[in-house]
Amino acid sequence: MITERIVLYKELARDRILKGILNLFDGEGTAAEAAGLCGDLVHVSDLLGFTGNLFHAYLSYLLVNDENSFSCACEMQDSPGGTLEKLALNDLEAVYELFGTDLGLLDKKYGLECFGLLKDYSVMDRGTKTFNERIRNRILELAGTLSQAADPRECLDALIGFYGEYGVGKFGLNKAFRIGQDPDRFEIVPITRIAHVNLSDLVGYESAKKKLIDNTEAFVAGRKANNCLLFGDAGTGKSSSVKGIMNAYYDRGLRLIEVYRHQFKYLNDLVAGIKNRNYRFIIYMDDLSFEDSETEYKYLKALIEGGLERKPDNILIYATSNRRHLIHENFRDKLDRREDDDIHESDTVQEKLSLYNRFGVTIYFGKPSPEDFRKIVLTLAKRNGIRMDEERLLLEANRWELSHGGLSGRTAQQFIDYVKGTIEI
Repeated sequence: MITERIVLYKELARDRILKGILNLFDGEGTAAEAAGLCGDLVHVSDLLGFTGNLFHAYLSYLLVNDENSFSCACEMQDSPGGTLEKLALNDLEAVYELFGTDLGLLDKKYGLECFGLLKDYSVMDRGTKTFNERIRNRILELAGTLSQAADPRECLDALIGFYGEYGVGKFGLNKAFRIGQDPDRFEIVPITRIAHVNLSDLVGYESAKKKLIDNTEAFVAGRKANNCLLFGDAGTGKSSSVKGIMNAYYDRGLRLIEVYRHQFKYLNDLVAGIKNRNYRFIIYMDDLSFEDSETEYKYLKALIEGGLERKPDNILIYATSNRRHLIHENFRDKLDRREDDDIHESDTVQEKLSLYNRFGVTIYFGKPSPEDFRKIVLTLAKRNGIRMDEERLLLEANRWELSHGGLSGRTAQQFIDYVKGTIEI
């Protein structure tokens, strides 16, 4: 089998669909198994949004996802050269042969009429359910380049260029991630359905957004930057601002990893898994707060500042909270009372405050004034093509906010969604 010669790209060699197809060429399989593999290739390609030659596109997808010594080295520099590059060229000689494989021959071999159709697969473009369309299009472009390459060296050069531009594996092909839910296994899992929020979508809060942008700009440029805490009233755009930052700086290597409070015990594993990658990572903690009895915040304190190992330069923490002081405080924390069972209560207060103080940048998002709320409503109405009389629109908006959470950007957006869904515009 061709893949037996592969040294570095072992994940490609182990892939179930590819192995199955190569076994079919060796006569190891039935017509039913062949038809099943054809259907599997179509199904995966549909999830990825591929068209054209599906076998070539799938091979390219496997190559850009294979995190091995060579591909990860190319992510850090143009090419590692030396022995590692020679080993990669050896693998690409096998891959070059794979790109010359005609799947249509399997139809004759097994009495089918399906594999030949995959050489020029077309379907109504429904986008990609796995990563953004720009990446999908770049993979398809790479597939075309690899299939038309004059020799394995040309294939290798094309791959080196892709790795240098986009990186390799899940971090190269996705914007955002979370920690998997399996309690017995730590895993960083891509988030494939991303909210396409832009910073410009958030009406107002210009000074707050500028503060966040300036800090992020410094971070992606490799300069010193601070951990950020976005705090303030509910529904004022804190989370949307972080999502907007992710979308704005993705092309410059920024990646977002969402971590929930109950997953803080995995923070050390998370840092170990991303500290040597050629990306800038924001560990994102939404709606962060702790009750008095909870101690998970100590994991976070240790990550931000403390311990023997310094926090890597390619990692920052961005958190949002409705509280300025993230840990719930009792009134007794403020009073020097003899009956209090905490002898060193001033130390207790300082421990609670120290988490907030470890965020170098704190940004406040307050409720809009009535006038600002009206501006938000009018701006959102214009963006959404709502042509209702302005006086009537604002009157309805005021009625809505009185019974739906008060003045906030979230309330304004909910009102606009309500208008679009129920009132003729």
